[in-house]
Amino acid sequence: MGQDATKAAEAETTAGLVRRLAGRPIVIVGMMGSGKTTVGRRLATRLGLDFVDSDAEIETAAAMTIPEIFAAHGEDEFRAGEARVIARLLREHSGIIATGGGAFINEETRALVKANAVSIWLKADFELLFARVSKRSNRPLLQTPDPRGTLKNLIDARYPTYALADITVTSRDVPHDSVVDSIMSALAAHLANESENADTR
Repeated sequence: MGQDATKAAEAETTAGLVRRLAGRPIVIVGMMGSGKTTVGRRLATRLGLDFVDSDAEIETAAAMTIPEIFAAHGEDEFRAGEARVIARLLREHSGIIATGGGAFINEETRALVKANAVSIWLKADFELLFARVSKRSNRPLLQTPDPRGTLKNLIDARYPTYALADITVTSRDVPHDSVVDSIMSALAAHLANESENADTR
């Protein structure tokens, strides 16, 4: 198949995925450092959809950074605001939504995502996550005497809930476009399975 034909086939496949989504957003969940924002942006470009980051939306709504919100109001207040922002994005946004690491842990948020979106868990192993998050100092939950232990505890607590997402894709130490390729394949399989199940009802 020539290069032009290959591009045309890919475009047709992409258009088919967007049609099957039928206006539902794709919500990307997972731990800090798993690549939700970077991969989400590239996925949005690949699908021709808009991208939004819930953490950035929270900061805009509060006119404060997330570390400032944690410092001034505590985690509970941050989580309440996060839930409100994500509920709004699910109503208003039909593209790709990258969420903060704790967002999907909220039961009400998870139910809204299940009802109104397709969720994708970017799953990464501990060492990759720690290598990535260690490069940045803006992670309030890791401002502890033992950030490695804290991250391990968060993984143990959160991974069973992340596993409830519709799709799981491994975030590896490879070019982000390779992860997007994996998401595209997994998304195609998930949406095809949805269609088959709908046809047999």
